[in-house]
Amino acid sequence: MLAVVAVLALAADIVTKIVVVATLQNEEPIRLLGGLLTLRETRNSGAAFSIGTGYTIVFTLIASGVVVAIIWTGRNLRSLPWAVCLGLMLGGALGNLVDRVFRAPAPLEGHVVDWIQVPNWPVFNLADSAVVCGGVLAVILAARGLQLDGTRITGDKDGEDGEGGAAAAAEPAKPKPSDAKPSDAEPTDAEPAEERDARTPGDES
Repeated sequence: MLAVVAVLALAADIVTKIVVVATLQNEEPIRLLGGLLTLRETRNSGAAFSIGTGYTIVFTLIASGVVVAIIWTGRNLRSLPWAVCLGLMLGGALGNLVDRVFRAPAPLEGHVVDWIQVPNWPVFNLADSAVVCGGVLAVILAARGLQLDGTRITGDKDGEDGEGGAAAAAEPAKPKPSDAKPSDAEPTDAEPAEERDARTPGDES
């Protein structure tokens, strides 16, 4: 599933960038939804959302490391949600990495094609969106205690220990056997039943 999601995210990013470069390069931006969404072709030499322009090679190496780390982590993956999460991040990282390797001005220094703009936000692309969605999903899965191998971390054990301790504290203390014995000084009016049964009628007189 990780590979499927990654391929879909990568393919969507590459296809949309090809279309954008062919139709929007050197053209006026297209405003949709009353200006809420604007389509414009721009080139970004920095990281996602135009962060850190001027460090293209550094971000290229970082993206390469992220790709290797995700592939390495995926070997022990047993969780479908985590597969989707890492697949989105892998596809997004590969999408921008392809631009940095193959686009102008030079290999490893290529500028990423960005084309989606919303108010008060830098221009981005589908690769950026995939990385962000994967990161948000990773935070949610980690918060819910879901592990990469499909197991879940819960506080049941601690809860059981806490309940057991509370129950033990609430249970009244049982008297010790020594405390339950009557004192030697206490008189006993009750006569043992065995002695009464052993008496003969003549003894009662």
